[in-house]
Amino acid sequence: MRPLFIGSEIYRGSSYGVRHPLSIPRVPTATDLCKAMNWLPAEQFRNSPRAKPAALMSFHTEAYITALQAAEREGDVSEDIRARHHIGTMSNPVFPEMFRRPATAAGGSLLAAELLAQGGVIYNPGGGTHHGMADHAAGFCYLNDPVLAIKALLAQGLNRVAYVDIDAHHCDGVAAAFEGDARVLMISTHEEKRWPFTGALEDHSGINLPLPRGANDTEFLYVLEDLILPAVQSFAPDAVVLQCGADAVLEDPLARLALSNNSHWRAVAALKDMARRLLVLGGGGYNPWSVGRLWAGVWATLNGHEIPDRLPEPARAVLAGLSWIRQRGEVPEYLIETLRDVPREGVIREQMRERVMVLQGRLRVWV
Repeated sequence: MRPLFIGSEIYRGSSYGVRHPLSIPRVPTATDLCKAMNWLPAEQFRNSPRAKPAALMSFHTEAYITALQAAEREGDVSEDIRARHHIGTMSNPVFPEMFRRPATAAGGSLLAAELLAQGGVIYNPGGGTHHGMADHAAGFCYLNDPVLAIKALLAQGLNRVAYVDIDAHHCDGVAAAFEGDARVLMISTHEEKRWPFTGALEDHSGINLPLPRGANDTEFLYVLEDLILPAVQSFAPDAVVLQCGADAVLEDPLARLALSNNSHWRAVAALKDMARRLLVLGGGGYNPWSVGRLWAGVWATLNGHEIPDRLPEPARAVLAGLSWIRQRGEVPEYLIETLRDVPREGVIREQMRERVMVLQGRLRVWV
């Protein structure tokens, strides 16, 4: 069975606001690149449904869902609602599709869980909103589609779900949802001393590995091979959910890690066959060129497509047509002419080795 790509035009026609980090086109760029490369035939695409409020309440509170719908309908929130549910803030603003857009992302992940009942591989780049809490928004995330998807998988009778998160920011919403649940193995790599300032090495809510500033591809490969893959293999999951946030790459403005997109694709390739069911989600990523290139490469990796050294003109035109309020001067040529970054290799720092050793010692507790 070939992998399925879940998408929606709602990502093309909506924005958090012109100066918000999520003003950029991300899912549309990845989708358009995949189509331009002839990697996305109609039979592999599914249009994402919008999750109904009742489905969202498997994790989120009724009061919060009602508040989100009312905020979208009225275009404003009261001070009480802002304080209680953290909507109408700079990070989580009121905008015209503020319920429909995240509900579509959540609907895509719930559809994926349904389709994965018999096994398979599904990609929902609009998902990965891992900061959303049961009763409030956080970190640009109004709903938590990874939590909803994992809950749906568990409701099918699955006993073990491995959740791997390689976003630059810790998955605090997922950690809060499944703390103490032995059915879910949560593994998160994220930048140390970075918002939301959770996921410390000492945090036993999952396998949490804070990465030092400037973490490179060599270090990530070490973490992948010596920690992530052994942990997942020992857990023997019925399903793997991979949150593939694109903000850990060098070009991202909201993190200070130095990975290339090769690290993400390597993780996708390595995890693809570790369970009968694989759900790959998007997540962070705030440079339009690096996000679109990385997420298109995820789809290529899932399908075994060869990534060319130079893009054909239709794909190049997708990247050349992007603009960004933060971009100063000419866009580097490689961001338009290629998908694959030059590897960003380096030394494995001693602090990285020490942290991995600490977590290796805890693996028996988790698996």
